[in-house]
Parts: sequence; structure tokens; C-alpha cells
Amino acid sequence: MSKTERQATVESLATQLKGSPNVFVTDFQGLNVARMTELRRRLRAAGGKYVVVKNSLAQRALAANGLPALPAAFKGQVGLVLAGADPLPAAKVVGEFAKEFQKPSVKAGLLDGKTVEPAYVKRLGEIPSREALLGMFAGALNSILYQVVGALEALRAERDQQAAS
Repeated sequence: MSKTERQATVESLATQLKGSPNVFVTDFQGLNVARMTELRRRLRAAGGKYVVVKNSLAQRALAANGLPALPAAFKGQVGLVLAGADPLPAAKVVGEFAKEFQKPSVKAGLLDGKTVEPAYVKRLGEIPSREALLGMFAGALNSILYQVVGALEALRAERDQQAAS
């Protein structure tokens, strides 16, 4: 790869990183082409992107955007998950894919420019979807309303009983 090709790759990746404030560094060693293609397809459907690039070029692109270089994470075969503005769907896809095929494993993460541990990214993937959380919230509100109605009904029954006596 010539110097101009490397520079073009760094500039392209830096542009992609600028559009994606949430990045996960993964180890994809052991994934064959078919599984890698499936991972990319699932990430694309979730609004993310999977990029494989040389470690040194990735670190340069991160530095160009003022992000931490994460030298410990860039060892071996590394791929970047560009999660976009919302990291939850991409974290969910990576977590489900890792459960299914034991790879890729998350080495590090950047959420809004801050470094996070792989366990944090895993926890992000386990959070229920927005719709499920809204459903849980509505159920909790509904439960409170039923309790209030039950208490008011008990008060009314007690007053009726006192008035009858």
C-alpha cells in the first residue's frame, strides 16, 4: 500500500468516524467470510457499519478526530463497529452475533468520545429496546392507577358500610 493510499484510507476512515461518535473495537479472528458478511448485513440493518482496516491506520484516524488511540485494543485482527448516533442497536447486534458464533469479541469501546470497557458494551446490548422499555413504563403506570382505584373503592365501601350502620 503506497503512502497516498494509506493517507486516503486514513482520511476516509476519519470522515466515517466523525459521522459516528460511537465506535466498538472488536476482534474478529476466526470469522470466515460468510459470517463476516452476515455480521455486516445485520449491522447495516441496525444502522451501523463494520470496517476492517490496518491497526496503525485506524489509530491515525482516531487521532485525527481527537479520540483516544486505544493502543491496547489494537493488537491482532481488529475491526471497527461504527455504531452511529445510537449505540444500542449495534451493541445488541454484536452481542447477539457473539452469542451465536462466539465471535467477534469486543476489545474496547468509544461512546461519545469516552473510552468504555467491553463489559459496558455488553451491558448496552442487553438493554431492552425503546418500545419494550416504554411498554414496561406504561405497565408500571397502569399498575399504580389500579392500586389508586382499589384504594378509593375500599374507602367508598368502608363509607357505605359506616353509613348503613
